[in-house]
Amino acid sequence: MEKVRIQKIIADSGYCSRRKAEQFIQNGEVKVNGRPVSIGDKADPRNDLITVNGEKIKAEGITLRYIKLYKPRGYVTTMSDEQGRKTVTDLLNGVEERVYPIGRLDRNSEGLLLLTNDGAFANDIMHPTKHVAKTYRVTVAEKVSEDKINKLMSGVEIEPNVMTKPCIVNILIEEEERTVLEFTIREGKNRQIRKMCEAVQLTVKRLRRTSVGGVKLGMLKPGEYADLTKEEMRILRSAIGKQEREGNPRKGGKRR
Repeated sequence: MEKVRIQKIIADSGYCSRRKAEQFIQNGEVKVNGRPVSIGDKADPRNDLITVNGEKIKAEGITLRYIKLYKPRGYVTTMSDEQGRKTVTDLLNGVEERVYPIGRLDRNSEGLLLLTNDGAFANDIMHPTKHVAKTYRVTVAEKVSEDKINKLMSGVEIEPNVMTKPCIVNILIEEEERTVLEFTIREGKNRQIRKMCEAVQLTVKRLRRTSVGGVKLGMLKPGEYADLTKEEMRILRSAIGKQEREGNPRKGGKRR
């Protein structure tokens, strides 16, 4: 069998994303047939023994799983947490596959979070060149002027020499002591929406992600998850410019 880059084999196995696999390789935690490897090295996924921290990578025969979860506030978007905080994986009762989050939502934010064990798919969704749209419903404590809306849409400086790209911002609800905004962005900088609001002196009271790549949160309640439907997978693959790939995804179903 033709040899494949080791980070791709690890990602395709569902162990982690390709970026994380590259980090493992750089840290010397990946071995092929007992020998440490470097970025760019290749292996035979059928015949070579690949391990990460001593754990054998199963390169073939995995069941691909694609899940959407309503992440509640108070949960961190990690597989485990050294501080003992609640993690999103605590909500995945009944999920036997080792899935991991595609991107993240900060602890105080809520809403749609995608999880999978398909490393290549996760990498495509997160890759900045794909410009996958993400929509957020954001409640701020102030009235929002047209000038501030225009600044947010044009791009603001959220860190020294770091400007956001143009985006779409609409006012959904306008009341005396709060305004509800809808942001649609095509990038994913850390805590981007909160930092954008801070840049124009807006105080975020609540932040909820409602869609990723055209897939919506739908009727899920906080803490619930569901397997993505065939139609939702089609929408996501269209968003990243990919056709349906061969695999063995689970059928849809909602869980708490």
